[in-house]
Amino acid sequence: MKPEAFIKKLADLGYQLTDQQVKQFDTYYHDLISVNEHVNLTRITELEEVYLKHFYDSLTGFLAYPELFKGKICDVGAGAGFPSIPIKILVPDLEIAIVDSLNKRLNFLADLTSKLGLTGVELIHGRAEDIGQNPLYREKFDLVTARAVANMATLSEYCLPLVKINGHFLALKGPKAEAELKEAKKAITVLGGAINSSQSLTLPESSEERTLLLVDKIKSTPAKYPRQAGTPSRKPLH
Repeated sequence: MKPEAFIKKLADLGYQLTDQQVKQFDTYYHDLISVNEHVNLTRITELEEVYLKHFYDSLTGFLAYPELFKGKICDVGAGAGFPSIPIKILVPDLEIAIVDSLNKRLNFLADLTSKLGLTGVELIHGRAEDIGQNPLYREKFDLVTARAVANMATLSEYCLPLVKINGHFLALKGPKAEAELKEAKKAITVLGGAINSSQSLTLPESSEERTLLLVDKIKSTPAKYPRQAGTPSRKPLH
């Protein structure tokens, strides 16, 4: 997806990028590639692939559910800033917290957000399991997102403890994630969630399939969750 096609697709969907936003995406791409030479941020480095599989892909959740992106938002395991930074560029007023366990990635994001002139971005260093038990963050977010982090049962334990009651958890997954969702049903229920919807889509100009899984937070997460760091991935709730 060439940058021009990316800009046109968003315009067709009602999001006309300003010159500043176009430049922010361009700067993001060049910084990502430059830093990636010495910090492992992404395997995808070719311009058109980054615009499709990172930038546009990151926006799919917002494009499908724009009404959910308000209040306080948290992105768990954002890595190089996906999906939160492309969404933040598109909607600059959003208040976003980004959780990641690696300082190198957070240092990249600190430099990037400064260079892009983005405000209202909080960078939180730590394991999702520890952040979910921290009273500063536990059940404090209206929306929690995650992309390409873990299977849905494990991911629900990372994310749902951070979501306020009546808030939402939106997972950006690959193709055919319904089986994952089925396996995560018990975990979602135990953690205070209820499955809202599953939406399949194909990225533009490609056969790349994606699935958006939306979970509502209907009751408080029991105090023992998330469990100790490493446990949710070793022993997912099934």
